[in-house]
Amino acid sequence: MSKPVKNWMMRDYQELLEGQDSALLISVRGISANDNNRLRKELAKKEISVTVIRNNLAKHAFSESPLSGLSPLLEGPSALAYGAESVVDVARELVKWAKDVENLELKGAVLDGVLFEGEAGVKRLSDFPTREEAQAKVVSVVLAPAQNLVGAATAPAKNIAGILKTIEERLEKGEAIAKVS
Repeated sequence: MSKPVKNWMMRDYQELLEGQDSALLISVRGISANDNNRLRKELAKKEISVTVIRNNLAKHAFSESPLSGLSPLLEGPSALAYGAESVVDVARELVKWAKDVENLELKGAVLDGVLFEGEAGVKRLSDFPTREEAQAKVVSVVLAPAQNLVGAATAPAKNIAGILKTIEERLEKGEAIAKVS
């Protein structure tokens, strides 16, 4: 392959993945064409792209990017999976697909410069909360003390209202109210 073609491919990788700070590396070698097409079609519905890459060119293209952490894993046939809301969503989908599609190899992933190596790393990454899930947890943790404070502040009023309601019901029935000592 000529040097201009290699440079063109590296520029194409850089443009394609511009702004991506995380991605997942897989191998699709040995997967039947039907399974490969089904996999790509279903992933595309969830805004996940799969791009087959040339390892040496990808190493050079990613050298100055957050995806440089994938360089040690660029051995053998490789494809990059990226997109969706986060790489956690990509990992969750590919872990599901790895159970159904024989020969789908999960090589690893990078998230915020942290490398998750091998199938175990990708599975661990798939257990992480997505950005929205993490934000929801933070909001609930921040709001919990306020909810407890409101509950504590309104509890005495609720107790008094309950007592008054019981007295009212007994008086309406004509029952006598016992004196509390």
